[in-house]
Amino acid sequence: MAESRVVVLADPIDAHALALLQEGPCRVVDASADPASLPAHLKDAWALIVRSRTRVTAELIAKAPQLQLIARAGVGVDNVDLDAATARGIRVVNAPAAATVSVAELTVALCLLLARGIYPQVVATKSGRWERGTQGHELSGKTVGLVGYGRIAREVAHRLHAFEVTTIAYDPYVRTAADGTELTTFEEVLRRSDIVSLHAALTPENHHLIGPAAFERMKAGAYLVNVARGPLVDETALIEALRFGRIGGAALDVFEVEPPKNRELLELPNVLATPHIGASTPEAQRRAGVDIVDEVLRALKGEPLRALVTPGGAR
Repeated sequence: MAESRVVVLADPIDAHALALLQEGPCRVVDASADPASLPAHLKDAWALIVRSRTRVTAELIAKAPQLQLIARAGVGVDNVDLDAATARGIRVVNAPAAATVSVAELTVALCLLLARGIYPQVVATKSGRWERGTQGHELSGKTVGLVGYGRIAREVAHRLHAFEVTTIAYDPYVRTAADGTELTTFEEVLRRSDIVSLHAALTPENHHLIGPAAFERMKAGAYLVNVARGPLVDETALIEALRFGRIGGAALDVFEVEPPKNRELLELPNVLATPHIGASTPEAQRRAGVDIVDEVLRALKGEPLRALVTPGGAR
């Protein structure tokens, strides 16, 4: 019976979403406050809900013999061993649209901060210095290159067009763009862009996609924005490109290791760093929770799933 199925919550979700889940045909076990207790709850788990904190490894999956569904309350599923889930016939779902607006808005904010050189002026003024003068640039008339052209990148382009920005994009899985964005090659995005903004998924092929060769191809003085995944960028190569003026600056919301331990990178004056907050708005977190709970409830009722990452198999 569906009513006896156990849904284990490994990471906290929005309170409203949790209440909706608790009203569903299941028994909810909330292990989010005590991550060390999670393995003990997996024996009877039919579904497992995670955010980014919990890594759903093959070893963790092996502790859950009844597991039928892994639900990621967010977009990226690189913290889930998809091969291990597929081998077990476990379906994996996510909340692909939950953070779109929040991440797109952060991306545009970082583009503005970099182009106008705003952050150093905020620091200077708050410390008592009055450093006026001609500096920074308008976004208007500039070209922003988007690496990856999914939901978030399209929302970024939509917002940037209001600033009279030209947008170009590289995405091997996208054939047409209806919003005026020009689809081109990765090399052309690097060569032509005043700002290169990363929106690609992290795959083995994309690891260190932006490395020494990419920085050499970028326009001199261009900026890099990464709100996607830290390992897309080779941080050692980024430091070299920044220190020697190959590029003008970088805005990073994600890092190879989080929290970041690379002090040399963080202390560079032309680096803006934020603590992986792209999806950290109340609106995005509520959408993520509600969307993923909706998927879990649909699975419990035997209804078609809307955000299936792996096919798995219902049992």
